[in-house]
Amino acid sequence: MNQPNPSRVALITGGNGVLAGAIARALLAESDEAWHVWLGVRSNRERALELASEQPGRVALVNLDVTDSTAWMRAVECINEKNGRLDALVNNAGFHRDLLLANMTEEDWRAVVDSNLTGTFFGCRAVQETMMRQRYGRIVNISSLSALLAPRGQTNYAAAKAGTVAMSQSLAKEIARLGITVNCVCPGYVDTPALDSIPADQRKALVRDIPMRRFGKPEEIADAVCFLASRKASYITGAVLKIDGGIY
Repeated sequence: MNQPNPSRVALITGGNGVLAGAIARALLAESDEAWHVWLGVRSNRERALELASEQPGRVALVNLDVTDSTAWMRAVECINEKNGRLDALVNNAGFHRDLLLANMTEEDWRAVVDSNLTGTFFGCRAVQETMMRQRYGRIVNISSLSALLAPRGQTNYAAAKAGTVAMSQSLAKEIARLGITVNCVCPGYVDTPALDSIPADQRKALVRDIPMRRFGKPEEIADAVCFLASRKASYITGAVLKIDGGIY
């Protein structure tokens, strides 16, 4: 079966993750816009390769260490060479390393801040020239509920994600006149492998604290990201959307 010619091009970082896969599938399923999706990957790439094999010609992988500004420039150059444009960036890469501040090393701090905040900064900066030339672009930064409701043991992660929110709102004002929107999504607890290490009794306690009494699904986050990355969200910028089942 012939694939539609892509009219929009997206780059999703953290491309081997479950959430990245859900976002990519949501974009590819769009009927109003035909998307070509690039998955930014560093080392692990099994899920990304599986998705690319499912969608030949519409999904591709690009090497990208989000903490390396040079790697960002190379990735954007590669996408421009192949597709001639870049319409949406989803800054999804990042991780947390939870510790009490008294036990946190400088490396624990820097690694989390670099992957979640500095990497997002590098990404926003790297795509600006292309999007400004197009007079069109969508940037969706994945933050966290921790940015709005910081828990104990996450001083590094909460600070990085709160910084992502503030950076998104500031950048949104800088480039709105150029047809580029910048928005933030703050997921709560999402049922991904990242929660697998939580003991069963703690999982039950967490669910009891969620008014909807369940964890979110990756697809529910992906649908919101997909909307913000689309032409339908043309008058939304600087927004912070929490998706948490009512916790906050």
